[in-house]
Amino acid sequence: MNDNTLTQSGPVPHVPEPSAPSLFSRIDRVVWAIIALFIGIAILDAQQVVPSILFVLESVIYISPFLALSVATAAAAKASGADATIAQVFTGRPLRMIVVAALFGALSPFCSCGVIPVIAGLLGAGVPLAPVMAFWVASPLMDPEMFILSTASLGLSFTVAKTISAIGIGLLAGFATHAVMAAGLLQNPLRGTALQSCCDSSCGPGTEQVQWKFWTDDSRMQAFKKTSIETGWFLTKWLVFAFVLESLMTAYIPSSLIVEYLGSGDWYTVPLAVFVSIPAYLNGYAAIPLMSRLMEMGMAPGAAMGFLLGGGITSIPAAVAVFVLVRRMVFVWYMVLAMVGAMSAAVLFQLTL
Repeated sequence: MNDNTLTQSGPVPHVPEPSAPSLFSRIDRVVWAIIALFIGIAILDAQQVVPSILFVLESVIYISPFLALSVATAAAAKASGADATIAQVFTGRPLRMIVVAALFGALSPFCSCGVIPVIAGLLGAGVPLAPVMAFWVASPLMDPEMFILSTASLGLSFTVAKTISAIGIGLLAGFATHAVMAAGLLQNPLRGTALQSCCDSSCGPGTEQVQWKFWTDDSRMQAFKKTSIETGWFLTKWLVFAFVLESLMTAYIPSSLIVEYLGSGDWYTVPLAVFVSIPAYLNGYAAIPLMSRLMEMGMAPGAAMGFLLGGGITSIPAAVAVFVLVRRMVFVWYMVLAMVGAMSAAVLFQLTL
């Protein structure tokens, strides 16, 4: 064989070497958003720059002990393998599975790469849709990190009510889905070949042995450190972004406007807050200080609850991920459950005040 034989089908195309990532691509999009906000403030109202910076610094200092505790909780769950016990939830009788899945979804720490690959793995493995839906709906509404940060900003009673609401919405979703499936609907929920992978192997149903004394194992300690850094950075950037927005709300939004539309306690305040949350909800952790500030400005607690519950499930990024994963009727059913559950829980919360 000679060189001509190797090139009979034509010249080998030149493949350019990948270039080094630019500075723009290396900086997180949330950081860019924070920078853009301050540039906009400097252009439109330069006198607001210093007050906003001081507001952010004070807010970060106040929240830092709670932030450290939430990061340690998430990292310990990852290092010990406690977050891999999800597979044990989806075993047993269907009705029991629904109850346990709703509780687990609302209370457990969860992988930072998101709930969608987990749901795909569960449904692909043949787990019934009803308990999966209970877990699916409850999981974005509360976790230990969010509980700690919510308690610091919104108070313990509000946070406990939100946790109970998350469990209740999960139960509603699970039992309603079980009844609908018993009637022969919502069969084969996955859309074609669903996403089965995740950022690491522990995001789906796993069988990893839990080791609570993870600090005795070098590999688990490495996982603890890695998760601490990743989770700490994730929470910090979103909270700083939220604090910048909070400083602008304080400066530019009249309290009378909040009271007029979302503070009256009229019948429309909760539905309005839930519907507004669909396009406006950015991130579960960023929403916490924003709702705290709006409540201080006169927003009805029930409306704030509706925003946090509805937005956590139906925000545009979450809805798009669900739409890609499951068939259309399952997606519509998911959205209906989210809206009905969020509004019902928020109205009940408002009535108990």
